[in-house]
Amino acid sequence: MEGCCSSCISVIQRKQCHDHYWACCRPDPRVRLPARSILRHRAFRDLTLTGNTRWFSALIVLVAVHSIGLFLLNSFGVITLEAEPFPWLASIVGGLIFGWAMVYAGGCATGTYYRAGEGLVGSWFALIFYALFSAVMKLGPLAGFTEGIRGITLDNGSLQASTGNSPWVFVAVISAVAIWLTVHHKRKLKAPMATLPPRKTGLAHLLTEKRWNPFATAVVIGIIATIAWPLSAATGRNSGLGITTPSANLAGYLTTGDTQLIDWGVMLVIGILVGSFIAAKASGEFRVRVPDKGTIIKSIIGGIGMGVGAAIAGGCTAGNAMVSTAQFEYQGWVSMVFMIVGSGIAAKVSIKPKKSQAAAPAAESRTV
Repeated sequence: MEGCCSSCISVIQRKQCHDHYWACCRPDPRVRLPARSILRHRAFRDLTLTGNTRWFSALIVLVAVHSIGLFLLNSFGVITLEAEPFPWLASIVGGLIFGWAMVYAGGCATGTYYRAGEGLVGSWFALIFYALFSAVMKLGPLAGFTEGIRGITLDNGSLQASTGNSPWVFVAVISAVAIWLTVHHKRKLKAPMATLPPRKTGLAHLLTEKRWNPFATAVVIGIIATIAWPLSAATGRNSGLGITTPSANLAGYLTTGDTQLIDWGVMLVIGILVGSFIAAKASGEFRVRVPDKGTIIKSIIGGIGMGVGAAIAGGCTAGNAMVSTAQFEYQGWVSMVFMIVGSGIAAKVSIKPKKSQAAAPAAESRTV
């Protein structure tokens, strides 16, 4: 995305003009990878910076679909959803740090993986330092601090545990909200964006050219997230989609050679990286893009902050804002709220002052 237009002078500002980029600045405007259509980073940023709720509403749809799948699997004994206490202080502190950091990194943890696979060098730095500091906080010298702050808990860490109600009550509520949000945004849809005639047909067109509706994408990802649970459980890992602990384990394995750290989660994050590379090559979008020095520094700071924040909060936007929320755990919902607050503060500080600088020089970038 580097060098697309003079208004896009940093990673953060390039994210701000995301729609403009997709419409006119990319190498081939026909190519629209669906992986970009459900960015939790964008959902949080738009909610706080512009008041746009479309992407956040899609996230709620994702959580609703995921919750239905999780509690169905739990009811049939396919998986076991374990009750956990609520680490309230860690959820607040970690959520704030992670939310702030992902703006500087240019995206959430999952987004950093797939942008790294697309050739964005800034994301390479963010990913390296995210994985490294996740390991420092979870496996290394600061593991004791992480355990200590996460040990400050309240009993009954979920809505169903604290109220005594069936989880299906909350599944019904969030499903109703998701349906209402979908209908609401469908009524607000404007005229479709003009696109060039497709070059491909069938599955190739669907995967590499067609622009996906964020709500349809949310349903697909919710189903994938549900399927991940029994696949992971079959290997002895009773958990779903997660990025932080697998990233820490991967960094730990690369530095110690301990094969016990390799599990389903590690294979997941490697798959995200490889899959994004394959998708970028298939769409003709892969290019090694080198940003300016300032962007690299921000990416490193963002990666460090994401690693620290996610370890403290018990997960990133995937583990907390998608998986924990679907189980109606307070950790997930509280962490998500403070991720939104943190990203909002960082976005307003980093983006809004620059918007008034009409004559600001464009940041240099190079495409290799």
